[in-house]
Parts: sequence; structure tokens; C-alpha cells
Amino acid sequence: MAGRPFPEQPDEETLALARKVFQHARAGEADELATLLAHGLPANLRNERGDSLLMLASYNGHADASRVLLDGGADPELQNDAGQTPLMGAAFKGDLAIATLLLDKGAQPGSTGPDGKTALMFAAMFNRVALVQLLIERGADPFAVDASGTSAAAAAQRMGAAETAALLAALPGPV
Repeated sequence: MAGRPFPEQPDEETLALARKVFQHARAGEADELATLLAHGLPANLRNERGDSLLMLASYNGHADASRVLLDGGADPELQNDAGQTPLMGAAFKGDLAIATLLLDKGAQPGSTGPDGKTALMFAAMFNRVALVQLLIERGADPFAVDASGTSAAAAAQRMGAAETAALLAALPGPV
């Protein structure tokens, strides 16, 4: 695998291998991913939607596979074609363990997509109280606004996420 250039028009065998690799990530098959990484698999390999192996493993709640990919050099800040990071996916899903792992391995709590949305905004909108607390503890700005001027608190209110809206509204304002 290592050292061979990727063909411009991959053959069916190469395409089958790529499908298999992405399935390993979706299914959380950490040992298989570790073996492939050891043989030169690029840790930041992405599919046709720009989803990295880490995005797929973390979004599907596979901590061991996510850890293997991160330890193998996967970038926790790599955005997919929609501008989402793995941390944003974990916030959307409400996966505290994955979010903690990503933050521990270098994910930035205040990263934004092209629309200015942050992981905190996703967590707030979907009433993920523990994730909102974690992200704030790790440095996310609770007063940041997205490209439309909407804050996490306003987004939570708009979505009917009463607990996170109340938590964010109770925070002292910016200094």
C-alpha cells in the first residue's frame, strides 16, 4: 500500500478496498483500521462527501476506532464538505465520550464551519446539557454567534431546548 500512487481512475479492486476501509470506520473496527494505518493507509482519507474516517467512526460512536485513527494521525479539525468537524458531529449526536476523546486529542471547542456554527451551538440546539457544560469548560465561547447572528442560547430557545437555553442564559455576560 505505502509508496504506490493512487491511480487517477481507480480499478474495481481499489474501489472495493476503499469501500471496505470506510465500512471499517463506520462499524468501529479498530483493529482493522490499526492494521491498515500500519501499512500506510492515510489517516485523513475522505469519502465523496468529504467525511474522514475519523468523522465516520466518531459520528457512529466508536471510541476505540476514533482513538486508533487519532493516534494514527487523523486530524480532529478536518471538516467535511458541509463544514462539519467530528466534534460537531459528536455534539449533534450527544456523545459525551466521543466529544471528550476528540477534545483530549486536539479538537478545538470553538471551531466554526462556513456558516459560523460551533459544536456548542449544535449541543445547545439539541438540549445536550452535559456536552454544553463540557464545551464551555474546555473553552468554547458561549456568546459566539453564527453567520446569521444567532447565539447558542438563541438557537436553543428557537429549537425548544429548554435546559440548555436556561443554562446558557444564566451565564454571566462577556467581560
